[in-house]
Parts: sequence; structure tokens; C-alpha cells
Amino acid sequence: MSKKDKDHGIKQVFTQLVLNVFESNGNQPLNYKQVAAKLNILDPQSKQVILEILKDQAFSQTLKEITPGKFQLHQLKTFVEGKVDLTNDGSAFIVTDDEDENDIFVAPRKLRNALNGDRVKVYVYGKSKGKRKEGEVIEILQRAKMEFTGILKLSERFAFFVPDDRKMLHDIFIPLNELNGAKNGEKAVAMITDWPPEAKNPVGRIKAVLGKQGENDTEMNAILAEYGFPLSFPAEVEHESEMIPDVISNEEIAKRRDFRDVLTFTIDPFDAKDFDDAISFKYMDNGNYEVGVHIADVSHYIIPDSALDKEAFERGTSVYLVDRVIPMLPERLSNGLCSLRPNEDKLCFSAVFELDEDANVVDSWFGKTIIHSNKRFAYEDVQTIIENEAGEYVKEILLLNKLAYKLRGRKFKNGAISFETTEVKFKLDETGKPIGVYVKERKDAHKLIEDYMLLANRKVAEYVANLGKGKNKYTFVYRSHDSPKTESLANFAQFAARFGYKINTKSDKETAKSLNHLMEDVEGKKEQNVLTSLAIRSMAKAIYTTKKTSHYGLAFDFYTHFTSPIRRYPDVMSHRLLQHYLHHGQSANAEHYEVMCVHSSQMEKKAADAERASIKYKQAEYLKEQVGNVFAGIISGVTEWGMYVEIIENKCEGMIRLRDISDDFYTLDEKNYCIIGQRKKKIYQLGDEVKIKVKTVDLTKKQIDFTLVQD
Repeated sequence: MSKKDKDHGIKQVFTQLVLNVFESNGNQPLNYKQVAAKLNILDPQSKQVILEILKDQAFSQTLKEITPGKFQLHQLKTFVEGKVDLTNDGSAFIVTDDEDENDIFVAPRKLRNALNGDRVKVYVYGKSKGKRKEGEVIEILQRAKMEFTGILKLSERFAFFVPDDRKMLHDIFIPLNELNGAKNGEKAVAMITDWPPEAKNPVGRIKAVLGKQGENDTEMNAILAEYGFPLSFPAEVEHESEMIPDVISNEEIAKRRDFRDVLTFTIDPFDAKDFDDAISFKYMDNGNYEVGVHIADVSHYIIPDSALDKEAFERGTSVYLVDRVIPMLPERLSNGLCSLRPNEDKLCFSAVFELDEDANVVDSWFGKTIIHSNKRFAYEDVQTIIENEAGEYVKEILLLNKLAYKLRGRKFKNGAISFETTEVKFKLDETGKPIGVYVKERKDAHKLIEDYMLLANRKVAEYVANLGKGKNKYTFVYRSHDSPKTESLANFAQFAARFGYKINTKSDKETAKSLNHLMEDVEGKKEQNVLTSLAIRSMAKAIYTTKKTSHYGLAFDFYTHFTSPIRRYPDVMSHRLLQHYLHHGQSANAEHYEVMCVHSSQMEKKAADAERASIKYKQAEYLKEQVGNVFAGIISGVTEWGMYVEIIENKCEGMIRLRDISDDFYTLDEKNYCIIGQRKKKIYQLGDEVKIKVKTVDLTKKQIDFTLVQD
């Protein structure tokens, strides 16, 4: 470290000490001698540095000089911690942990090399001319990420790395001896290794070369790397999975309830390879039905704290990109040992229910089982059987569907909300290039499986919740979903009213009821996607937690994730805890499991963001061939610089920039979700149908620009 850097670091520490003096002394006015005395500093040189600091801080408006030589803090509440949310102009808002606290604005020069998502400590001061709180980053507590994907720009004497992340506003300087074989113009992963205090750019090294820009594998791997998902499993993890024996011992079978003679089948997408769940069906002598929900017993194979377990926890979830799955577990487990393939004995953890004719749960049993699936159905096969009332196991499938309808009806009657969003799928050629777009429909076959999985998740959560009451509550991993904030819901209700839909927000149940009416009414209409996505945005986000048990969207008091342990780590945690409690174990450490829940929620969000990024890339790639073509679209979003439009035919979304609309000067009316022409008062409203022309497509930024085709 150079002397200049060292001096800068010392001055930073000194500055914080000086500001702490004002904080701890009730913000009384002090001169530099008084500050020095409070810090027990006697030497003249250090006193001089204190005077310089006081003047610097007065200049930056952290302090104010109330009389010559005497200083005071602008505002007493000075230090807060929060996350950096960077804006396009290089300034940032610090989002604090306190939900009631407003975000703190930080100007670019006061960010002190903090990057988007970093956890920082901020010195806060008020501005007299406005109500907005402003501040200055004084310490970076935790970097959100140190690795970025991007393009290498190489010259004879040096190299720069240009990150893909639009919120990473600094190029990374790469010394020529840190290129790791990367060539000019190649896509790679760079890691920041240093950022000297006075340097404009961070210094880094190339960690991995991804390949040629624009190639499918390169771009998909870049998305995974950008969101922090590894591209392969460590050798130790692969080795551990290979060492697990294939054969199920008689000793293991003897410990389990045997379902191998009961009719059992799986229903999954036609291209699925990891079958998490199977359904068994049996007629009972008393006229009721036994329905078994059998889940792959992943926790049998993954030993806590093993290399396999640690890797699965770190990943948190499988990631589903447009053209590939990045599994949470190595293929030998996810597609082999754990997968409930037909005509093979498989180990399961099961929730078995006795249902009467009205789908009431008369009795339930939870425990370890062994099954033998008779058939692997695709959703399409089961849908055909339901519609034609003919085919293999038709009687059982129709009965399961009839019971599922009753479970579903009861759920909605109790206040569950039905959000039927359209899912975009791409037809890809052998190189991964999109040659067509279609919308995936959810029919009875999908809902049938979903209803039995919901039943298992709910009943497992209820079982554990009822083990202990009051202070003796047993620790468990719940999938929790809060009710929406009143303000968000009121804003949505106001917008829905513009389309003639009434939302009753008097109670949670009334809200759910009117939202369901809305979802039924909008089905197939042009405003369906806009209203559905706005309704979802007004909802709280579901998370994993040990603290709250209820799920607002499903109207369940207790809910967990138990049914997908091959692809979700929280389900593995649920299995372990349930097994522990079935064997009369004491309540597990809540703090330990809460930390794991927070990590699982974060990884789930990253996986969803990566999936969205892959869809955006394929949409851009698809529309690159459509530049100049005209489509009908729906306005799906409005901002101060433009409006987003979703093409009706293929669900691809792009932006019309306001500066490109030539017939008037348009501005945003945020409150009414529209843009208004200042002279002619023409209004473009969220949900309006417009004609657009595909103007430009930037694959690197996954950005699609449209122009408005005006009549």
C-alpha cells in the first residue's frame, strides 16, 4: 500500500472518531481543541488534522459551523446500515433494515466505491431545502458480489473488462498477467482483487473464459455466473455421489412402510428427468380412498455436513433456464438414485391420506416408505385421459381429479387467490436459437398434481405446528406469505377500477374473493397479463422462515415446502425435521434454521432472476430477426423515460422511448399509470392496445426497443 493510500485510510478512521465525539456528546457545539481533549489527543500535529477534518466535514455538510471555529452535526441520528440500490446516474439510495425508515440518498462522490447490493454503514444528515435524508458511505460492511460477467477489451499495454451488469458502473482494470488466456472481445468472468482508495477503477483478474459473445452456451453460462451459480460440481461432491450404493438393502426396506403393491404413478412435464413426487391410489373397505403423496427421500442419501449437503445448501435450488436445468444435486442423484422412475423400487418420505367422497381428510400418516411406480405419465397424457374419459388407469385418474376439484374449491372458498399467469416457452433449434414462441397452458392435469402437493405441504406443516403449543413451539421450516400492505392493495384497486373491476379490501377474505372474481373475468382479455402482474406485484413475497407459519395467497394457517427435495433445499430441511420429530426428538435450534431459511430465500430469488434473464435474452434473440416488423401490443409498464409494451402474439416485451414519440412532448403521470401529451393531451394508459414496430435489439443488454406506429 502506498503512503498516500495509508494516509487516506488513517484520515478515514480519524474522521469517524471525530464524528463519534459529536454523537456521544449530544451534538453540543465543539471546537477542534475540545474534540482533541475528548479524544485524549495532545500533540499539535494531530490537533491540526482534527481541524482539517472539521472543515472538510462542514464543506460536505455533515457538520455545520454555527459560530467561527465551533461545529455541530447537521442531524443527531447519524449512523445507519443498509443495502446500496444504485441508480443509472451513479447515485444511490440506501435501503435500511427498518421498513418505516425512508431510503437515504447518497450522491456519486459520497459512495466511496460501494457497489450495487453492498451492505454499508452510512453517515446520515438532513438537507434543509427538502425532506429527503442524505448521507455518505463511511464503511463497506459486506460486498454483494466480487465477480462479474462481461467482455474483455484488450490493448498492447493493458486490458479493461466491461461488466454486463447495468448497475456496475465501473470497468475493471485487468493486468496483462491476470488474463487467464482470455482474448479480446471474449465473454468472461472477472473477479475484483483490489480497489485502491484513490483509484477510479477496481483491479481484477479473469477467473474463467466463457467463450464467444452471442453463442448460446456462452450466454446461458454468463447468466448463471452473473447470479452466482456454479457451472459444475466440485470433484469431491461428484465423488461422494458416485460412492452411494445403488442397491436398497433388506435392512432398509424392513424399516419402511411398503407401498410396492399399491397403484402408483408420476405425472410430470414430457421432458422431465427428475421425478420428485408420485401419487398412489387405493380403494378402502369403508368406501373411502387412500391417496399417498410419495416424495423422493433425498435426506436418506444426503448426510448432514457432507460435501454433497454443503453444496446443495449453497446452491439452495435447481435453476431452470430456457434451454437447460442446473440441478441442485449431481445427476446421479437428481436423475438417478432419487428420481422416482417407473418400474424401479424407490425410497420415499410419504404423506398418506384417507379421504372421503367430499375430499375431507379423515386420517393422515407421515413416514418413510418404499414404492414401485407403475407408470410415468406426462401432463398431456393425463389431460387426454381426463378429457376423453378413456385410457390407462382412467377410473383412478378421474376419481383423483374429482377429489382435487373439491380440495381446490374449498381452498378458494377459504380465501385463497388464483393467479393464472401465462408462461412463455420457446421452440429452439439444435444450436439453441429460438425459432418460435408459445404460451404454456395450465390444465386439469397440472392442477390435479398441484392440489395433492398443496395438501401434503399443508398437513405436514399442521402436524409439526400442533406438536408443541405456546412457548413449546417446535422449530420448523415454513413457507410464509404475508398479507399485502394496505397502500399497495389500495393502489391496485384504484387501477383495476379503471377497467371496471371492483376490489373489496374490507378484509383478507373479501380481498381474496374479489381478486378471484377479477382473475376469472380477465381470463383471455387483452388486459389479463397487465392486471395479473400488477396484482402479483401488490402482494408480499413468499419466504422461508421458522417464525411465521401462514400463507396468505393460499389461505393456509400452516404451510411448508415438503414435496420437491430434489430441486429445493428447504424441502430437505423439512424432511430432516419431520423425521426427527416423528422419532420424538426435541425441538431443533430455531436460530440455526432461520439463518438457513434466509439463505434459501435469497438463492430462490437469484434463481428466479436468472430464469427471467434467460427468457429476456431469448426474447431479444427471437426479435432480432423481426426488426422492422409491426405487431399489436399491450402497454405493460410506464416510466419517466418510456413505456413498456408486450407483444400480444408472442409475449415479448420491449420499450418505446418517449423521445421517439414525435407527435407531442409526453410526460409520466405516475399516479394514474399513464403518459400524457403536453399539448394535445393524448393519453397512453397501462393496458391500452398499441401498434409497434421492432426498432433495435441489443443482445448484450437483453434490451428491445420499439417505435410507436401511430394511426
